[in-house]
Amino acid sequence: MKARTTALLLTAALAVYLVLLAERGVALLRSGTPAGVALGAGVLLLPVVGVWTVAATWRSGLRIQRLTRRLEAEDGLPDVSDLPRMPSGRVDRQAADAWFDERRAEVERHPDDWRTWYRLAYAYDIAGDRRRARATMRKAVELEERRNAA
Repeated sequence: MKARTTALLLTAALAVYLVLLAERGVALLRSGTPAGVALGAGVLLLPVVGVWTVAATWRSGLRIQRLTRRLEAEDGLPDVSDLPRMPSGRVDRQAADAWFDERRAEVERHPDDWRTWYRLAYAYDIAGDRRRARATMRKAVELEERRNAA
């Protein structure tokens, strides 16, 4: 199954859950008791936060997908197929670190190029640092959008 189809199915399942949660919140509000009203108000906040989170995640994913398509069209997607792998399929740690150092050097040479930041984000990802990979990818998106706006 494609990643996008999976994401759509999971989003739909979450939407059903959020609707059911909102119904519970409304039922608690209708109870009329102070505790019920307080809990109902709290429960109704959860679907609001859930919708915001889903929207932000989809927006980010679509922006990253746009960059990926641009790099693919330019034949500039990172290629790690030649890096040695562990039995689990993950890239060997030393190889990932060396590949990361090369990507970091690219960013230092071209700090305003979103492509180098994209590749650095990918390097963080294969090195297992998802938090930094997301932050670096946000930087790549920001640079690309700033360049397109100019």
